[in-house]
Amino acid sequence: MTSSTKPSDAPGEAAGAADAVQQRIIKKYPNRRLYDTRTSSYITLAEVRKLVMAAEPFVVRDAKSGDDLTRSILLQIILEEEAGGAPMFSEAVLANIIRFYGHSMQAFMGTYLEKNIQSLMEVQAKLAEQSPVMQGMMGSYLEQSKSAFAQMQEQMQKQTEQVMTAFGMKR
Repeated sequence: MTSSTKPSDAPGEAAGAADAVQQRIIKKYPNRRLYDTRTSSYITLAEVRKLVMAAEPFVVRDAKSGDDLTRSILLQIILEEEAGGAPMFSEAVLANIIRFYGHSMQAFMGTYLEKNIQSLMEVQAKLAEQSPVMQGMMGSYLEQSKSAFAQMQEQMQKQTEQVMTAFGMKR
């Protein structure tokens, strides 16, 4: 539900030419409502999803503390998408992702997933431009994915060897 009523505690922010270049600021209030400072109106999570889909740069801030809540809002959007219609992640994939938290490979896994998703998006964009070369691009994506996975395996092996050496258990 979008309303053009501005909350009394929201600082006045002019929508001008400078705002068009700056990151859009969404404020989250204690009542869970989201306030778009650019349009001076409340917006829904579905409208935030539209900003994501349009690649509109934005940040979600707690209205009182100023803390960055963008990640939690994005996770909330993913949760809603997964709960409705056709989920993207199987239970096995979600369980495996959870297993990486607290693991020595946690940071690498995030980078690995990010690079693979970026590669897939690049392939998708190229496919939209040139459908006939689809097979070549898919091969390129698969090679990039294979290479990233091999790097992850190599890093895991090195870390395992370091741990074993540290405990005097050489392989």
